[in-house]
Amino acid sequence: MQTAIILVIATRNQGKTAEIKELLQNFPIKIKNMDDFGTIPHIDEDGETFDENAYIKASFAARVLGFPALSDDSGLMVEALGNLPGVHSARYGGKNATDEQRCALLLDEMKGKRNRKAAFECVISIAVPRGPALTYEARCEGQIAEKPAGSNGFGYDPVFHYPPLNKTFAELSREEKNRVSHRGKALRELQSEFDKVLTWIRQQI
Repeated sequence: MQTAIILVIATRNQGKTAEIKELLQNFPIKIKNMDDFGTIPHIDEDGETFDENAYIKASFAARVLGFPALSDDSGLMVEALGNLPGVHSARYGGKNATDEQRCALLLDEMKGKRNRKAAFECVISIAVPRGPALTYEARCEGQIAEKPAGSNGFGYDPVFHYPPLNKTFAELSREEKNRVSHRGKALRELQSEFDKVLTWIRQQI
């Protein structure tokens, strides 16, 4: 039987860690996150794309900790705003703005705009200490609602309307959202190919 590989999720978000653990529970891996390693230098997410930021985080964690690492970067792109907030989704409206403030700012920016098209994008990067990485990405298209609705989820979920279910992401249950969301799609693609990913990791370490 092959030894379990340690895979570090480059986050301190316990919800995200639990979600990935559940998804990959049947594979010979031991999942840890940044909280398992004490003080680690801050990672500057200064990439210009989701792909770059996901790789920066995964590669940094892999090099510093000496284990394969997984990271994701995602955000909301609004067509009428030139695809903003994009990679700045988490910092839109200022570093200390709340989710509610970001949603309010977005709705304010969208006043009078007839084109409400928007999309969430997610990129997952898996890096090894020596540098190479694998990438998975997915997208979910929808529209910016006229006003917030729902109390589930986080971030821009209350203002992202998903036409096939005629609800905002914040009105969906976690199971419903995971079936259709950008991150859920990217994680399922990773899960479906994880045997190959493990083979690749073993070849690299």
